[in-house]
Amino acid sequence: MTRFPKPWCMGFAALLLWGAPVLAQKPGDAAGREESAYRQLELFARVLSYVENNYVESVDRKTLVQGAIQGMLDTLDPHTLFMPPEVFREMKIDTSGEFGGLGIEIARKGDRLVVVAPIDDTPAARAGIKAGDELLAIDGESTQGMDLGRALQKMRGPAGGRVLLTLMRAGFNAPRELAILRDHIRIVSVESALYDGIGHVKVKNFQDRTDQSLKKELDRLRALNGGKELDGLVLDLRNNPGGLLDQAVAMSDRFLPGNLPIVSTRGRDGRNASEEKSRDRDTEKDYPLVVLVNAGSASASEIVAGALQDHGRAVIMGTQTFGKGSVQTIIELEDGSGLKLTIARYYTPKGRSIQEKGITPDFLVPEDSTGKPGSDAPREKDLRGHFKAEPSQTTSEVAAHPRTLPANLKDWAVTAKLADPQLKVALNYLHGLAPGPASRATGSTAGR
Repeated sequence: MTRFPKPWCMGFAALLLWGAPVLAQKPGDAAGREESAYRQLELFARVLSYVENNYVESVDRKTLVQGAIQGMLDTLDPHTLFMPPEVFREMKIDTSGEFGGLGIEIARKGDRLVVVAPIDDTPAARAGIKAGDELLAIDGESTQGMDLGRALQKMRGPAGGRVLLTLMRAGFNAPRELAILRDHIRIVSVESALYDGIGHVKVKNFQDRTDQSLKKELDRLRALNGGKELDGLVLDLRNNPGGLLDQAVAMSDRFLPGNLPIVSTRGRDGRNASEEKSRDRDTEKDYPLVVLVNAGSASASEIVAGALQDHGRAVIMGTQTFGKGSVQTIIELEDGSGLKLTIARYYTPKGRSIQEKGITPDFLVPEDSTGKPGSDAPREKDLRGHFKAEPSQTTSEVAAHPRTLPANLKDWAVTAKLADPQLKVALNYLHGLAPGPASRATGSTAGR
């Protein structure tokens, strides 16, 4: 989940409200910390001088300083990153949903780079890359010790360029090389389909204008349904890695009545504390709602799932989510580089922290016909330096143990040939709740 407090990001004005106030400090404490900091900086300057003047080969000071910054941030959590100017420029392009590359979300798991999820309808997805794949090398360069920013930079570039990935996967006898051509990726963040009165909306990530795209798709589904209200909706957040906080809040708001908490944040010593609430406008009708999630559902996706679950507005189906419960702010530095800094943890409306834990579905639905829940996919708890789960603010955990699916679920004409087991279960569940002709005008809810 990302916030953007810089002038270049005018489109994210709503996120600027989440500024970071500086708390007052005792003069003595502040002076002591300043003196200690100066001593450490003096030590750094001395080491830098020794390297510049005595290293066996000539060195570039800018490269050394950037390496020192990256090394410093590497001691923190895995979502705090330094981005050189070229990487930062591409990150800004990403938020618009358009860039040149492969379409892979990656993370560091121990000393390895692993795939969190391939983005739908991108070169990576079409090449068969899967969540949990270990990325051993990019264009022959080992990823051992490679920082995320450099790995992303190597995979990005103009459409048509070739990238050689060396992958290892459970079940492989040896690493395999996969040559993929970059493409001009324009992520359509929301897609939809209608199944005999029941909508299916796939949200791929939370980029600029995602909530408006959702509204357009919902209106399109109603038009396809003969102008009638939907009998139910599957909101599909599987393999959605997150994105912009304001879009997660807006999407949650769309399904909730006014003045309900959606998400709250708290930083160190009470800083960056805030709460977002729903507004009583443009709210969808109270039709039955199922949210599909899996291990690739992270951050903003988990905010939406947690808010709708806490308020009983939706039934959550699928597998345990990723478990990223932290907020990052983006700071543009003077030389065009950027700092992505973790500044707070976020909590669901009932005070649940999903950090390291994730969202537990109401109904556990395996990802494939073998019944495996997809536990091999990396999660927040597997990442090096991740925050540990903090105690919940509530005494009653919501959906701590998934329930058993209703025994009367069965395929119908529309779902009989569907190859997606989780979507099939969600549609069958909603079909069982759909109102008959006599009660259609009153609607129904997906109560739990």
